Amino acid sequence: MIVKSLELDLFRNYTHLKADFDERVNLIYGDNAQGKTNLLEAVAYLSAARSHRARYDREMIMLDMDSALIKGGVVSRNREFSLEARLFRGRGRQLFSNGVKLKTAGELAGILTTVLFCPEDLSLIRAGAAERRRFLDGAICQLRPRYVQALAEYNRLYEHKTRILRDWPENPSLLQTLDDFNLRMAQTGAMIIHYRAHFIKRLREHAPAVHRDFSGGREELELTYETVSSVTCPMAQPRELLPQLLDHQRKHRQAEIDSRQCLSGPHKDDLSVVIGGQSAKTYASQGQTRTAALSLKLAQREIFQEETGEWPVLLLDDVLSELDAKRQAFVLNRIQGGQVFITCCEEEKLEGLEGGRAFHIQNGNLI
Repeated sequence: MIVKSLELDLFRNYTHLKADFDERVNLIYGDNAQGKTNLLEAVAYLSAARSHRARYDREMIMLDMDSALIKGGVVSRNREFSLEARLFRGRGRQLFSNGVKLKTAGELAGILTTVLFCPEDLSLIRAGAAERRRFLDGAICQLRPRYVQALAEYNRLYEHKTRILRDWPENPSLLQTLDDFNLRMAQTGAMIIHYRAHFIKRLREHAPAVHRDFSGGREELELTYETVSSVTCPMAQPRELLPQLLDHQRKHRQAEIDSRQCLSGPHKDDLSVVIGGQSAKTYASQGQTRTAALSLKLAQREIFQEETGEWPVLLLDDVLSELDAKRQAFVLNRIQGGQVFITCCEEEKLEGLEGGRAFHIQNGNLI
């Protein structure tokens, strides 16, 4: 997959940008706070209509402006696509593929896949479970349109149920709606667990081998899916998972009412990472943490390639500078093939990069 061109209007600190990219390596350099990360964020947004650092789309619109545009020319599956996202302050967004308005973000799945690795990902192993769920969700959303829909529905139901549990003492009649929300959350939750379990299975097929190579065969990486305790086999079909989730809800119903919190469901899932038989979150060194995080991201890239038959676009946002020379060399050797975008500061020099193009970004402008 190749991003041939990108056009931005009123996006973050870009008043207007037009750029054509190399199909191999694109080095984006400049001082800090000039817009390098914003450019990669725009490319990634076209793959799943999700930002890795903005909770709401309006955060990506230039201050005091009402709308923003992201438009990319993409080559995928031997076809050319024009992907477009129009963001509106207070009025949602519109997504287009070759001029046709898309009904849901799920319709972007499979057109452009990207793997983004940023400095925050270096803490992926030691951070809370929410960070690992975000990693899983971001990956699966690019491959499975039904997952995008299920996740959006589950999040909507979760917010409603949270309000019910929070407000019921002041309005006891709200509890009459609780069972209906529980049923719908269990239905969508069963689909989420099913997809997550299958993706983690794929991760287990790739990430340990990457980690083994990375560590010179000295360490073994293990991954385990931790989900609702009543689920006996997460990879089962959603219809088989549904009664198990409903049973867990029934057992925790009173505890949820008393605590006024939603205690049952895949919103508490985690991906357990173990290195050498010990919990990486608790015991891993800084070097082990970085190696494990890189292994997960490079495994994601390999899964995407297997799934689509094409290498995803790899976005490396200011992470190589935080790695020692050995890890830099490993990453650069491992990413041969496919298109890569790499950001770095102006004074840095990255060894091992051949060919491609360099772009100097200054204050939201291409110099």
